[in-house]
Amino acid sequence: MDVTLHLAQDPEADALLGRSPLAALVGMLLDQQVPMEWAFKGPATIAQRLGSDDLDAHEIAAHEPEAFAALLSQKPAVHRYPGSMAKRIQQLCQYLVEHYDGDAEAVWKDAGTGKDLLKRLAELPGFGKQKAQIFLALLGKQLGVRPTGWREAAGSYGDPDSFRSVADITGPESLVKVRAHKQEMKAAAKAAKASGT
Repeated sequence: MDVTLHLAQDPEADALLGRSPLAALVGMLLDQQVPMEWAFKGPATIAQRLGSDDLDAHEIAAHEPEAFAALLSQKPAVHRYPGSMAKRIQQLCQYLVEHYDGDAEAVWKDAGTGKDLLKRLAELPGFGKQKAQIFLALLGKQLGVRPTGWREAAGSYGDPDSFRSVADITGPESLVKVRAHKQEMKAAAKAAKASGT
């Protein structure tokens, strides 16, 4: 895995996301309740604070929980909720150590079908169906991981030429389009809730 991603909108952080399967998974995990760029810059910040140029699932899984939470809480904090996200990242890394010998890429490397890959992603701690589908779309659209039926398994996030999620961000222009789509979805959901439908 060595591609150029543009999710953090920061060259160093994006380079790490493009070469490190674990960084990409951690960025996706962090992508909630904060701006996308902040979430996807998190893995690079964590690696830097650990004194490394990459993330290691074994190291993070074994890290003392309070010390790891403190590491994420340093200013600027890695997330709006650094303590709870530190716990989630450690749970993800512990799962990867137990099930994939700490190799994040093994989650998708030999997946036979999109449905199989979606199941594997949805089993990761902190990944529900929607997050799993978005990450599956990111793998297929930008990282060249395309098992049979991957678009269907990713649902609407797998649609070509769409601007629904991080899977569709390839630079500043597409980021603006994805943001606009998300705002439309929030407005529609708010209107539906207000009308009682």
